[in-house]
Amino acid sequence: MYKVIIAALSLSLLVACGEEKAKGNLEITGNIKGFKKGKLYIQKVQDTTLIALDTIVLNGESSFKSIINIDSPEMLYLFVDRGVTNSLDNNLLFFAEPGKINIDTDLEFFLGNAKITGSKNNDLYTDYKGIISKFNEQQLEYVKDELMALKNKKDISAENAKKQETLLKKRYLYAANYALTHADKEVAPYIALTDIYDMNIKYLDTIQKSMSPEVAKSKYGQKFTQFLKERKENETTTSKK
Repeated sequence: MYKVIIAALSLSLLVACGEEKAKGNLEITGNIKGFKKGKLYIQKVQDTTLIALDTIVLNGESSFKSIINIDSPEMLYLFVDRGVTNSLDNNLLFFAEPGKINIDTDLEFFLGNAKITGSKNNDLYTDYKGIISKFNEQQLEYVKDELMALKNKKDISAENAKKQETLLKKRYLYAANYALTHADKEVAPYIALTDIYDMNIKYLDTIQKSMSPEVAKSKYGQKFTQFLKERKENETTTSKK
């Protein structure tokens, strides 16, 4: 009888462990200073619409935890529901991947003060966006220069257009080289799909062929491969007309 009880207990523990493991392959923990009561949502884009993967209710504690399942690394959003308070600073984008990810931030500067650890893809994407922001800042400077010139009744539009064209080429080449350098990570096809999808096909083709087998099978890897295939077909059809 004793052996039967032990066996039953062992079986129940195995089932419990299996259920916990089956619950998800991504554990998201974090803390939002100043936000102790309300709701958080883990979201993803599906068919151009944001859908909730998990809802977290905070009631007295600013720390949170969520366990979800993702098929492969992908961009997710941490949305904070501020209730009646309207703010654009509500949805934090992060590159999730199976494992453990931690997000620490505060309610006042939800996006600006966010520190995300545990995802190599997110680290790479953060570094990439840091450089891209410098290109964007330079673009704004060119726009300001032209506005000031117009105010002073000067025409620098042709000169400025050349500068902006050169800057755009540098930005595209940087993005392509970054994706190519990190073709063993899912961030590569994501950048290709979102930032340089209209670049010369030869560059995109090089990125696609450089992806590791694992990345090629991922969500963004498959999307990128399909996108490139369709673009090649469309351009071939157009050239024959």
